[in-house]
Amino acid sequence: MSAPEPVAGLTLRTWRDDDAAALIAATGDPLLQRWTKVRAADLGAAQKWLQVQHTGRRLGVRYSFAVLDDNATLVGNVALKRPDPAAEVAEVGYWTAAYARGRGIAPQALGSLTRWAFATFPGLSRLHLLHQVDNTGSCRVAEKSGYAYAQTLTAGQPYPQEGHLHLRRRQPDVGITTAG
Repeated sequence: MSAPEPVAGLTLRTWRDDDAAALIAATGDPLLQRWTKVRAADLGAAQKWLQVQHTGRRLGVRYSFAVLDDNATLVGNVALKRPDPAAEVAEVGYWTAAYARGRGIAPQALGSLTRWAFATFPGLSRLHLLHQVDNTGSCRVAEKSGYAYAQTLTAGQPYPQEGHLHLRRRQPDVGITTAG
């Protein structure tokens, strides 16, 4: 299975075991820990997180990609979560390393992941993006990436406060004609 196409000086590729040190460096950020469940404080935790990504890909329920800049530096992650591979709906997630924020990385990488998801899984009709209501940065990323605000979710799992649901629908094929 292919990876999402490179975009704006970014490469998206599957996570590798040798990404552990870069993962540890990126996930020590308190802001990232506030908004995500990503924890990789040491080599064992990083290896465990990477194994979850590998297993999810093998089972066809999670497609997680390391986002690298032109210098091959880890700058983030994007993921497509499909707990039910037969469902028409999946969820996207992402994070950006603290040292890479403010450069437009998340919207670019999320756009690439979105195009890849719809091209790779023809049965997908829409993608959900969830974030806690007070995570204004994620709200901006969603909007810049074409994920329209759909509704406010009540507090509960996965967020202790209210959350936002943003939605992106598959665009109909345009310009395709059939002989009649």
